[in-house]
Amino acid sequence: MIPIIVILIVIALVVVSMYNGFVKQREMVRNAKGQIATQIESRWDAISSLIEATKLYQEHEYELLKEITDSRTHVSRDSEVNDFEKEENLFGQALGRINVVAENYPDLKASEVYRDTMTQIGKYEDNVRHSRMIYNDTVTKYNTSVQSFPNSLIASVFNFTQEEYFKTTENKENMPSW
Repeated sequence: MIPIIVILIVIALVVVSMYNGFVKQREMVRNAKGQIATQIESRWDAISSLIEATKLYQEHEYELLKEITDSRTHVSRDSEVNDFEKEENLFGQALGRINVVAENYPDLKASEVYRDTMTQIGKYEDNVRHSRMIYNDTVTKYNTSVQSFPNSLIASVFNFTQEEYFKTTENKENMPSW
């Protein structure tokens, strides 16, 4: 009778340990996603100052850029990967519009605000790229754990599922140089 109780206790401890491991890894994935959201938010803050600068040169472009920024989804650690991709597309549209305005108005392109902000945006782009790599590494560890035997048995019982990776898109492979 005592050996059976000991075996049940050991099994319970193993299950609890595996469950806690999944929780920890899932939270690491969410944290990594939250870091990306923070970098994206900072990048949008930087581009907002450029949008204000374009207002001085062309009201029409300012309104279009304002529309783009107002349509943002404000990603967070609970957002899905495709929400981040939508955010990236909106940011690309805004940046493309600003570059068009800057080409048409050399004074804007030569302004200190423009140059400094583009430098900051470049830094935030690097931070986002780095955060995405960390996220994908974290997801790899988590997904490996969820799929490995005997972890997969416990994962399926407690509904721990694989997380989605960020994929390299064509426009990310050909990043502009500032």
